[in-house]
Amino acid sequence: MTELLYHVDSYVREFSAQVVGHVPEQNGVLLDRTAFYPGGGGQPNDLGQFLVGDKVYPVTSVARGNVHILTGELPAVGTTVTGQLDWDRRYKLMRTHTAMHILCGVVFRDYGASVTGGNMEPLSGRMDFEFERMQKELVDEIETRINAEVDAARDIRVEILPRDEAFKIPDLIRTKINLLPEGIPEVRTVEIVGLDLQADGGTHVANTREVGRIRITDYKSKGGINKRIYIEMDV
Repeated sequence: MTELLYHVDSYVREFSAQVVGHVPEQNGVLLDRTAFYPGGGGQPNDLGQFLVGDKVYPVTSVARGNVHILTGELPAVGTTVTGQLDWDRRYKLMRTHTAMHILCGVVFRDYGASVTGGNMEPLSGRMDFEFERMQKELVDEIETRINAEVDAARDIRVEILPRDEAFKIPDLIRTKINLLPEGIPEVRTVEIVGLDLQADGGTHVANTREVGRIRITDYKSKGGINKRIYIEMDV
């Protein structure tokens, strides 16, 4: 079982770990601990590198099961590596993921709309909601309200709760479909204090002020009552 450093501290950018296994069909390695996020919930996986002495092993992807996919040869099982994230990219994704939660929280709180989908890249993303109609005035109103939450400098808290305790929280699942795997004993929650609390496995900043100004750059209908909102943030 890999210790998931990113679950408890999104700001770990360098760490020491031991190679505990190989996945030859993916040219990947398993570690006893990692800060590399494997992707999920619309957030892409981390990139970076391993250092072993003077040797550099580029981490080109991280797959389900925390498989670190490398270029070229693999470090031997038992090797101690120093993992280094592409921090600039990761921090932009942290800002973006938190911005998506701000958007989700405002839309749920103020308009009662559930999320039907979403995706993100560094400093940009899109989220789909159950709205019957969407027009410029509504979009402008939403943009004003989400930036008010950025300016409110709300803290973000992460907890890992027993499954039974977590599911006593009202509206814990904000997506239209519950994406949590069956049978997991614990649920990780992310709370924007005073705005939003939901189950989530991704990485986030510690305070909404770190997100910076959020711009809604476009919106469109995706059929029926499914409406898509696009956001971007400044570098």
